[in-house]
Amino acid sequence: MDYPVPLPEAATRTTEAAALSSILVANRGEIAVRVIRAARDAGLRSIAVYSDQDRNSLHVRLADEAFSLDGDTAADTYLSIPKILSVAARAHADAVHPGYGFLSENPDFARAVIDAGLIWIGPSPEAIEQLGDKVSARHVAEKVGAPLAPGTVDPVTSPEEILAFADRVGLPIAIKAAFGGGGRGLKVAYTRDEIATQFESATREAVANFGRGECFVEKFLDHPRHIETQCLADAHGNVVVVGTRDCSLQRRNQKLVEEAPAPFLTDEQRTILYRASKAILHEVGYTGAATCEFLLGTDGTLSFLEVNTRLQVEHTVTEQTTGIDLVREQFRIASGGMLDYPDPEPVGHAFEYRINGEDPGNSFLPTPGTIHVFHAPDGPGVRTDSGYEAGDTVSGAFDSLLAKLVITGTSREQALERSRRALNEFEITGVPTVLPFHRAVVLEPDFTAEDGTLRTYTQWIEKTFHMDLPAWSGTADLPNPMLGERETVVVEVAGKRLEVSVPRVATTAATASTALGLPPRRRRRTGVHSGTADGVVTAPMQASVIAVNVSPGDTVVRGDALVVLEAMKMEQPILAPRDGVIATVGPEVGTTVSSGQVLVTLEPAATKAPLAAPGA
Repeated sequence: MDYPVPLPEAATRTTEAAALSSILVANRGEIAVRVIRAARDAGLRSIAVYSDQDRNSLHVRLADEAFSLDGDTAADTYLSIPKILSVAARAHADAVHPGYGFLSENPDFARAVIDAGLIWIGPSPEAIEQLGDKVSARHVAEKVGAPLAPGTVDPVTSPEEILAFADRVGLPIAIKAAFGGGGRGLKVAYTRDEIATQFESATREAVANFGRGECFVEKFLDHPRHIETQCLADAHGNVVVVGTRDCSLQRRNQKLVEEAPAPFLTDEQRTILYRASKAILHEVGYTGAATCEFLLGTDGTLSFLEVNTRLQVEHTVTEQTTGIDLVREQFRIASGGMLDYPDPEPVGHAFEYRINGEDPGNSFLPTPGTIHVFHAPDGPGVRTDSGYEAGDTVSGAFDSLLAKLVITGTSREQALERSRRALNEFEITGVPTVLPFHRAVVLEPDFTAEDGTLRTYTQWIEKTFHMDLPAWSGTADLPNPMLGERETVVVEVAGKRLEVSVPRVATTAATASTALGLPPRRRRRTGVHSGTADGVVTAPMQASVIAVNVSPGDTVVRGDALVVLEAMKMEQPILAPRDGVIATVGPEVGTTVSSGQVLVTLEPAATKAPLAAPGA
């Protein structure tokens, strides 16, 4: 759709092409597609990188060039600084855009890019170190007078330190990965008994996602809204607050719905947000795109949360209500351009609905598989950003975001009306998605706020929303195991000998079909299941085992966490379906389990025989 407002003059300039000619996108999926399209708009050459599982992904097909990172895990591919810099050299890239997640907030990566003589499309390594570390960011916020909730000054090292902090400030408390983001490595403890487990979980998630496990703690505001400012800063000392957003609808501390501008703020609150955001970024000499995040308590109290030193997933709603292409502005700032326009006034209202490959009727369990149908909606006020198409396989190795549906209207009410229509039109089959949740939430009075009161907060989904959605009834196609096997064949193109890597299944199937005179055989669909049955606890999805909390002979009650699985970068505790005694424990920590694989078996708890009556 067209932007609803005229673009500021500075934001329409294309001077970045004079300084940049090619950009390597060090990411995957939807954000890689977004950056590649912005590069195409700007007349720049785009270079994609990909893991083995992403070989046929949309971002690979759209880029001008694409290079394999030769691996199938994040650690071996999108988190490998040497591999990415090697591709940049071979592709003759002159700039690197990190997207979000992976290495986007890694100062060592930024420093390595700069040391390699490339343009880093992001803030300086020093700014990332100061603000990407949540402990250091608190120091900066405190120095400039930003509002702050009580918290530890430095990382904590043990559950005992957290218990002492809780005794001082009270419960609940938030345990946060110092180098985390996107809800990873963030746990909330509501009781003293939860603190040790939540600390271990936050540390584990932080190491898995960011390579570092330091955590700090702070007082958790009850029923807070999540408010943030989208900012841009240039190398000339200019900082622009492009707008505000409300990102309160979250599950597992990860956002599902965002909107801009943040509704129901007072002028005073907006002034505090703008002033604090600019002061924080000025203090560290920031350049590039940044998001300053805050919590807003029910009593109107604002508390600084963190700075994300990168582009945000939800940047789209700010673009729709201001007309500013934030990715193009990142290009321009990295080229030395000046932000010579004031804070823009938003026009209209926009929502972003994250379409994740998760089952909302089954505790938002992520489920990898192959997409059969992907039909995005259209019409007035509709924008869809996606990294997938029909026929693509959603890997369990990466996050579960399939697409972002962005809806814009002249008012919040019109944007909600369009949301209901577009969400009903959106069709994805083959894997479960959160579309049923979105269709329900746009009818919820707490969210629609037709009476003028917004009642959603960061844990509204877990604590208030009546999750009576049915579990997904389909079965996910598992990837053909032969697709992971490859072989090198020699071909000749225009008289030049080339070695080409192809899936082994392609050559074996073709050879067999040709020899027998048969048409190519269609891949058989393999069904998967999850759940429990009479004391047998199974894995609900393919995942890695990251914790086993029980041993044979242990007595458990319904709801106890037996095993913790990790899939699509999210931890999922597997709970005891009933009281009982652990009979067997199958997988070990570090192993991978398939959907339906037995994890634990339970026997009924022994019951004591009743005492004999006197004189019996």
